[in-house]
Amino acid sequence: MGLAARLLHFEAIDSTNAEAHRLAKDGECGPLWIVADLQSQGRGRLGRHWVSEPGNLYSTFVLALQGSALTASQIGFVAALAIRDTALALLPKKAPPVTIKWPNDVQVGGAKFAGILAETVAQSNDGRIIVALGMGLNLAHAPQGTPYPVTALARHGAHATPRKALDLLDDALSQWLSVWKEGQGFAEIRANWRKDAAGLGEEFSATVNHGELRGRFEDLGDDGAMILRLTDGSRKSIHSGEVQVRRA
Repeated sequence: MGLAARLLHFEAIDSTNAEAHRLAKDGECGPLWIVADLQSQGRGRLGRHWVSEPGNLYSTFVLALQGSALTASQIGFVAALAIRDTALALLPKKAPPVTIKWPNDVQVGGAKFAGILAETVAQSNDGRIIVALGMGLNLAHAPQGTPYPVTALARHGAHATPRKALDLLDDALSQWLSVWKEGQGFAEIRANWRKDAAGLGEEFSATVNHGELRGRFEDLGDDGAMILRLTDGSRKSIHSGEVQVRRA
């Protein structure tokens, strides 16, 4: 199976997103896959370290987008659907359900096996936004000592090489990007994301500006925000860059 974009492969690198930053500064606009067998400085959301053992998939997809920063912020939801489809293609039918945890984790059986880190890395000469869409999938290994449940797809009956997973991810991402249409089709992305959203309808707490809010995860906003129905009946939109959320 051939990839829909160019491929840049490293045996070892600091991080694939860091390489995307460097390439974008030199004019790279994509579409380009950056893949590494091993990362020494893998990163997740809020600067968290992403443990990177050989046997998992460590990838960044570089692409250029027309539109605003809000449009670019939607791409993490597109990636989540692509990762979900990749996992479903690899897992046996008897495996636990695959769900998507707001804003950027994909889970199997309630444990995280994949993370997404979307970053705007440059702007092209013609005004397009260059985005580095980092996606890490635990295929064979999962880190230990994390503050939340983690797993690897191999524990649930999936046995795939990083290249096989990349081929599937590339195909799924291409399909969902064509649905999204740089924001024009976000309503369909949002509807599909909600189908497998973890915790939708459940109680959550959110830390905002050092204060805590509690409410029910009622919906995903048109801008990708988590919408909480607070105890006083009002609705609060929570954006991923400003808070940490957890089940109450």
